[in-house]
Amino acid sequence: MSLVNFHRVLIAIAILFCGWYGVYELVEFTENGEIGSLLISGFFFVVTVGLAYYLRHLKRILGVDE
Repeated sequence: MSLVNFHRVLIAIAILFCGWYGVYELVEFTENGEIGSLLISGFFFVVTVGLAYYLRHLKRILGVDE
């Protein structure tokens, strides 16, 4: 397994975690109504989208030819 492929796996795991945690905090907001949970949820959704963009364009960003 190349280093780039290993990096892709780690990014994919981070995307899954951030997406899951964003949903978790959103559920907490709907149950408790705390604004902090909504802010954390929004933050993690933004990070999820950013990581997905990074994964999609990884070759171009790293300048790697495979």
